Amino acid sequence: MDEMTRVRELRAGAPAPDRGRLAAGRARLTEAARAGGRHQVLWRRREFVIVAVVAAVTAVAVTVTVLLGGTAPGSRKVEPAATPDVSLQGLSAAELLRRAAELVEKEPDSAVPRADQWIYTLQMAEAPDPGTVKVLGRAAIEEPGWIRYDGSAMASVNPVPKGQKSTLSITKTHLENGGEGDDRSPRELYRVLDALPAGAQQTLTFLREKNAIADGKGATRAESDYTEISVLLTADVMPSKGLASLYRALATLPGGKVTDHLVKDAAGRRVIALGYPRGGTLKSGGSMADQWLIDPRTYRIVGTRMVVDGKVVGGQSIAARAVVDKAGARG
Repeated sequence: MDEMTRVRELRAGAPAPDRGRLAAGRARLTEAARAGGRHQVLWRRREFVIVAVVAAVTAVAVTVTVLLGGTAPGSRKVEPAATPDVSLQGLSAAELLRRAAELVEKEPDSAVPRADQWIYTLQMAEAPDPGTVKVLGRAAIEEPGWIRYDGSAMASVNPVPKGQKSTLSITKTHLENGGEGDDRSPRELYRVLDALPAGAQQTLTFLREKNAIADGKGATRAESDYTEISVLLTADVMPSKGLASLYRALATLPGGKVTDHLVKDAAGRRVIALGYPRGGTLKSGGSMADQWLIDPRTYRIVGTRMVVDGKVVGGQSIAARAVVDKAGARG
């Protein structure tokens, strides 16, 4: 098993970036992958790439096309929305999630995309390394991407030196009904979410029976449940009742911790941070945790971060998402 395979296993859904871009962070990520003993993931997600961000943001500045507040074609500055007054002092993870479930399940769903439509996502990747921020002059970089709803193609903007016109690269894929280790299309994930029962225990039973992610050796039932839930929480199209079911199921799992104040995500918004420990430890003995970033107005997930020994080492936030008719369109 080579280094890149181990990096992909550390976080389900990490794409396969260029090896040159990953060089700077490869050693640290490989160590974490070896320690974590990650599961073989069947529903892999492309957006959930916390660990890949740690390495990707160390790329040379001239390879970055679109920066936060940049002037490249199609770029736009993300303006933080007004933040409500939210009290998080003494709030448990279970209380937060139950409150979120009650709110989101009442929201009307948008129209389900057609098979030939594309989902556009603009992500902001954090640059936690001070050296990277110094080189880029920014604390985050923009990462636009597209995926067809039926999983038959993906698209991205090719990085070029600043000042040059970027081009769109479209790759044919087969992300539906694939074999072990394949990604799953947004349509497949939506169908699973749409079929989830309302109750917490019923949802856990449903996911256990489906067992889409092979249980890791020595993993506890709660750890396996968390892995199943975490993959679905990153779906591109999220029915309201399905998200509410996931929140209720997650509320029953141990280890959740709500940061007692709002934090700032890579898009500049003030958000709620909900952390869950990850199985395994680093060689150094340190611990790792996922941190879910939740919009305090809608209670929907807008980003993710990785925390090592209490310190944020990377993450990304969803700045924009839209259903469009062709790759390259932004809504």
